[in-house]
Amino acid sequence: MNEILENVKEYYGKVLDGTKDLKTKACCCTGALPKQVREALSLIDDEIVTHYYGCGSPIPDLLDGMTVLDLGCGTGRDVYVAAKLVGEKGRVIGVDMTQEQLDIALRHEEEQYKRFGYQASNVVFKKGYIEDLKSLGIADNSVDVVISNCVINLSPYKEEIFKEIWRVLKPGGELYFSDVFSDRRIPAELYADPVLHGECISGAMYYEDFRRLLRKAGFMDFVYMDIRDFALGNEEIEQKVGFAHFSERTVRAFKLTSLEDACEDYGQVAVYNGSIPNHPHAYDFDRNNHFVTGKPMLVSGNLASMLEETRFGSAFTIHGDRSVHYGAFGAPAAESPVNNDSGYYC
Repeated sequence: MNEILENVKEYYGKVLDGTKDLKTKACCCTGALPKQVREALSLIDDEIVTHYYGCGSPIPDLLDGMTVLDLGCGTGRDVYVAAKLVGEKGRVIGVDMTQEQLDIALRHEEEQYKRFGYQASNVVFKKGYIEDLKSLGIADNSVDVVISNCVINLSPYKEEIFKEIWRVLKPGGELYFSDVFSDRRIPAELYADPVLHGECISGAMYYEDFRRLLRKAGFMDFVYMDIRDFALGNEEIEQKVGFAHFSERTVRAFKLTSLEDACEDYGQVAVYNGSIPNHPHAYDFDRNNHFVTGKPMLVSGNLASMLEETRFGSAFTIHGDRSVHYGAFGAPAAESPVNNDSGYYC
């Protein structure tokens, strides 16, 4: 397992010299970016962007004044985007194990905060392993939002990562990350392949194993923000792993002890007030829940907690409580599983 980590460090530190060197489409950012992310990204130095590897846009809303932790930050692209969005009073911590990547991030630190119009830097970069945040001095209940962009798949110690995320998040804090997932477990002989692993393929999480890992760490429920199927785009690699189906998924989960392991119906209703920046008329909390401003919407008990007990509480009003239970939320549980390839239905 430690050899795999060293291979990953070698791959991203010495083998690759930019996104042009990638052999598949797994670690490439695609799709539309939110307006605030596009605007922040326009201020990021080209060297940071061209040497950055990721598969999504794991930058959530309502970050002003927050403490954000980026796991596997690489050259710091998402760190600096988040640094712009949290404002001067916020703070962003980037963690990565690859010195060559961190060197790029660090040499642009002063330039970036000046581009943002800040008086001083609001970021800090730490060299280390995302499986052991305690050794880096990241305390319990100290982080508002944890983000990560196509990195967790690279680690052979995923259970430790999710446990560490739960530890460092404040109550009500959020895990928001993008990564590569597969529709089955990848055989061990392919898992150890340094190219397949470095390309975010052989370490991709089988989505049901991911669900189990989250629950073991404490996250009883989660939602998918986006699911994007993609082709590998490399015939030689497809010959090795073409039996599996891969997708890039963006996940939202919260550190809430009030969540249940299934979506239950308590007759609760949520109303969005239109206050989230850039979303005056409607807000997509996830890929299945579209809130129109001012319109009451029936929600599960878990979703009600995600809205009411987190930083989203100021944007939503929840009517009702859990005093009366009306059964499984939506269709009967036997007909509508709470989790499948499309994500949660609550």
